[in-house]
Parts: sequence; C-alpha cells; structure tokens
Amino acid sequence: MAQWGAIFSIIAALGGAALLASVHKIDEGHTGVYYRGGALLTTTSSPGFHLMLPFITTYKSVQTTIQTDEVKNVPCGTSVCVCSMFTVLSAFVSLSAVFDIVRNFTADYDKALIFNKVHHELNQFCSVHSLQEVYIGLFDQIDENLKLTLQEDLTNMAPGLIIQAVRVTKPNIPESIRRNYELMESEKTKLLISQQTQKVVEKEAETERIKAVIEAEKVAQVAEIKFGQKVMEKETEKRISQIEDGAFLAREKARADAEFYTAQRVAEANKIKLTPEYLQLMKYKAIAANSKIYFGNDIPQMFGSSLAHIVADWQVLPLAQRSSADQGLYFSNISESLLEITLYF
Repeated sequence: MAQWGAIFSIIAALGGAALLASVHKIDEGHTGVYYRGGALLTTTSSPGFHLMLPFITTYKSVQTTIQTDEVKNVPCGTSVCVCSMFTVLSAFVSLSAVFDIVRNFTADYDKALIFNKVHHELNQFCSVHSLQEVYIGLFDQIDENLKLTLQEDLTNMAPGLIIQAVRVTKPNIPESIRRNYELMESEKTKLLISQQTQKVVEKEAETERIKAVIEAEKVAQVAEIKFGQKVMEKETEKRISQIEDGAFLAREKARADAEFYTAQRVAEANKIKLTPEYLQLMKYKAIAANSKIYFGNDIPQMFGSSLAHIVADWQVLPLAQRSSADQGLYFSNISESLLEITLYF
C-alpha cells in the first residue's frame, strides 16, 4: 500500500507540473505565438489564460500596442569628428500581421527591422553631410526623413509594422565644438531678433503711412463732396435765376403784346371813327363846352383854317406811320383847336 501511495503521489506531482507547464497567460495588448519543436505554429492566441502541450510547445508574447524603442549610442561620423546620437521610436504591429512578421523576422523583429535600419540610415546621413548641417542646418529634418525612410522600407518588407513617431536627439560632440556652435546659435538668434525687430519697425512705419494715406484720402473726399455741394448749389441758383428771368421775360412780353394789341385796336377804332361827321360832332361838343367868347370877323376863318391844316397833315401821313402816339397827338390838337373856337352868333 505504501508503494501504491508513493506511485500516486509521483503521478499527481507529475500531473500538477504538467498542468502548470501547460497553462500560460497572455497580457492585454499582446498576442501569443507558439513554437512546437522549433517550428512556428499558425495558431495565435488573444489575451487571457490558455493551455498548450507541456514541455513540447513553447510560446512568446508579441506586443501589438504602441511600444517605444530606444536606440542608443548610434555612431555618426562626419568630416570633423565622430559623435553619437540617441534615437527614440514609437511603433506598433497590427494583429493581422503578427504571424507573418514573426515568421519572417522572429519575435525579436525590432532588432532586424528597426535598430539595424536606424543605425544604417543615421550613418549614411552623417557621412554625406557636414557637422554643421547635422548639428544645426538639417537637424530639424532628421526626424521626419528617418521616419519616412523607415516606414517605406517596412511597408515593403513587413507590412503591418507601423512607425508612429521618431525623435532624434542632438549628437554628442566635443565640448569645444559644442561651445562654438552654441555661440553661433546665439549670434544667429540675435540676428533673427534684430531682423524681426526691423520688420516690426517697418511694419509700424507702413501702418502709419497707410493711416496717413487713408486720412488724406478722407480729407480729399470730404473736400470733393463739399465742392460738389457748392457746385450743385450754384447750379440750382443759376437754374432758379433762369426760371425767374424766363418768367419775367414772358410776363413783359405778354404785357407788351397786350399793350401792342390794345394800341392796334385803338388805332383801328380811331381810323374807323375819323370821318367828317365824327369830326363835325366833336367840333360841336367842343364849342358847346367852351366858356370863352371871342369877337371879330376873322375868328371863324382862323379856327377853320387851323383845324383844316391839322386834318390835312394827318391825311397826308402814310397809313403805316400812323402809330397810336401820332393818333393821340392828332386828336389832342383837334380838341385844343376846337376848345379855342369862339362862339359867335
């Protein structure tokens, strides 16, 4: 019985050891890949606890989230000196590409695809550029150029491995050279500050000039508007004066036409009335209205000859020259002559 108990104890111990060897855990953000007899199995596992054949199958956990790799002391040889650089990369592997990348480059794919490639690209960059370009002139372009170069090669060699960011630090150069470059950077900064200050001053001067131009244009526009208003006022006054002059001229013309028409009608009426019978009537009226009495034998002949002379002068005058003024003068002479006739019996 004791032997059987020992055998069962050994079997239980072996079973427990086998169970412990078969159970394994895959962390979140990782994918498990399996090897059996050194051959990579096509089976992959997600995060959690899994079982495998103990002592025959082994596994490795491959990170599929963003991981940061540091490439230290990368030699950078220029024409002046040999310096070292420090590079930090952030990369991740897609789940669908884990099996192909591990099969082609093993689980330590980052050494072959990232570390060695970074060394090669930085050495090549340093060999074709001077220390001044590496340290100052082209340093701001190293990160982006290295990222693009690595991603282009990875896209061809290991699709699914993506470089998210690359950061290259300043190379470690001898202290004397570093101080010279720092002094150069300081002078360059001062130059940039002076240039920016000059640009600010020029910009302020340009702003003042633009303000002055705008103010002058505003004054000119105001003056032009006022001048236009004055011109319009003068034109309005001129038009009003023309209208008033036209109205006055029309009134004067109408009055002159009326006076001419009245005189013309009076002349025509007088022409019609100038008959011997009418003259005889006027003679009698004048005699009847005269209060003076003259005595003598030649008085009738004197007034008769005077009146006959006035009538003869009027009849000799052409019709075209018998104006209203002449007619008035004619009848006035007749009236005066008639008024001076002496009544005699």
